Amino acid sequence: MGMDTIVKIWCFALLVAGVVPEAGAQKIMEEKVTVSNLAVSRADSVLFVAMDVDVSGLDVKTNREVILTPSLRKGTDSLALPSLLIAGRNRYYHHLRNGLQDETMTLYRHGEDSVIEYRTVVPYASWMNTAMLVAQNETCGCCGDSISGGDDSLMTLRLEPKAFVPDFAYVRPEAEAEKIREMRGSAYIDFPVNRTYIRETYRNNAAELQKIRNTIDVVRNDSDTYITSVFIKGYASPEASWATNTRLAKGRTEALKEYVRKFYEFPDSLMSTAYQPEDWEGLRRYVDTSAMANKAGILAIIDNDMIPDAKEYELKLRYPADYDFLYKHVYPGLRHSDYVVQYRVRTYSDVEEIRRIMVTEPQKLSLRELFLVAQDCEPGSDEYNEVFAIAVRMFPEDRVANLNAANTALQLRDFRNAARYLEKAGSLPEAVYARGIFAALLRDYDAATALFKEAAEKGITKAEAAIRQIQEIR
Repeated sequence: MGMDTIVKIWCFALLVAGVVPEAGAQKIMEEKVTVSNLAVSRADSVLFVAMDVDVSGLDVKTNREVILTPSLRKGTDSLALPSLLIAGRNRYYHHLRNGLQDETMTLYRHGEDSVIEYRTVVPYASWMNTAMLVAQNETCGCCGDSISGGDDSLMTLRLEPKAFVPDFAYVRPEAEAEKIREMRGSAYIDFPVNRTYIRETYRNNAAELQKIRNTIDVVRNDSDTYITSVFIKGYASPEASWATNTRLAKGRTEALKEYVRKFYEFPDSLMSTAYQPEDWEGLRRYVDTSAMANKAGILAIIDNDMIPDAKEYELKLRYPADYDFLYKHVYPGLRHSDYVVQYRVRTYSDVEEIRRIMVTEPQKLSLRELFLVAQDCEPGSDEYNEVFAIAVRMFPEDRVANLNAANTALQLRDFRNAARYLEKAGSLPEAVYARGIFAALLRDYDAATALFKEAAEKGITKAEAAIRQIQEIR
C-alpha cells in the first residue's frame, strides 16, 4: 500500500474513527488557539483522543501561563484528560526548577512549539459514547493564581459499540554476523604553501589533529569495541595546477597517515588512504546553496566536462570578483581530510546489560539485542514501545525495524508515524498484515480485507481471524 493510499485512509479516519468530528479546524479561546485533525476512537477498554493544537496565536507573558485541559462530560459524569501547560519564560523555568508538572500535565515553553500533537489514551466507560469533549482553559499569573478561564465545546462523541481489535505481528530480527559500526569526521589541517609535512603547532592544527585522535580514542579505550580499519581521504582546493594539487593531496594524506601511526602503531593492513586532488564537488555544493549573483554561470563551468585546469581558468576569467571571494572564503574549507574509524562491537546477551547500553550508547546494539529487551517487557508498555522507537532511530532504513515501530505506533493510534514507518517496511508478509491493521483501525474495511487476504496467502495465520472480525463488525 503506497503513501497515497495511506493518506486517503488517514483522511477517511477523521470522518469515521468512532466519532462525528466537527468540519474543519476549530477556533477556541477567543480564536487564539486552533484545534485540527480531531479524532476519537475506542478499542476494547480504552479510548483514544488525538488532535493537533496550534498555540501560535497565544500571547503568554513571561510571568504567566495558559493551561488547556480537554475534558469529557455527560450529565454527572466527567473525566479531565492530561493538560497542556504553555508557560512564559519565567514560569517555564520555575516549573523546571521545582518539578511541578506530572503525568497529568505536559509543559511547553511559549514560542517554541507552534503546533502540539496531542495524543492520549484513557480507560473507556460506557457514558463516553455520547459525551461532550470540551477544552477548558485557564490563564494564571506569576504565583499560579487564576486570572481568567473558560470552556469551549469541541465535539459530541458518537462512538460505535464495536471496533476492530488488532493482534499485532512483530518480527524477530536476524542476528548480525558481525556488529560493524563506524565513526566519521573531517579535519582541516593547514600546511605551509606547497608543503606536505605536518606542523602540529601551525595555526589551528593542534585542535584539528586532536579531533582525529579523540575519535580513535573513543573506540580504542572501549573494552567492548575493536578497531578494524582506519580510512583517511585527503582533499585539496582547485587553485594551482592539477598536477601540483595531485602531489599535495597525495603527500598530505600520506603525512596524516604517518602522524596517526606515530601515536597508535597501527599495522599497514588496518590503515588505508585515498586522495582527491581538487574538491570540485565540495565547491559545487557551496555554490549551489549560495545566493551568489552569478551562481548559474559558475555552476555551468563547474559542471562542464573540460579539464580541471581549464575550469579554474574560466572561473578567474569570467567571474574574477566571485573567484576572489571563493578563493578567500570557500577554498580553505575544501582542503580537508575526511576520516572513518570502523570498529567491531561485541555481542550482548544479558538483558539488563542491554537495557543500560540502550540508554547510554544505543548505537552499539543490534536489532536482535534490542528485541531481547522487548521480549522482556510487557507488550504495549512504555518501555516496550521505547525499545522499538530506539530501534528505528538506530536503523532508519531497516525493514524489520520500521515494521515493528509501525506496530507500536498503531498501538498508540499514532497514525502519522505508523504511515511513515510502513512506507519503509517493504513487502514482508507481516508488513502487508500491518497495513491491513492500519486500514481496519481507520475503518476502511474494504482495503483492510484485501490486505488481510494477501497476508493470509503469504502465510500470516492471524490475517484470517482479522477478516472474520471485520465481517462481524460489518
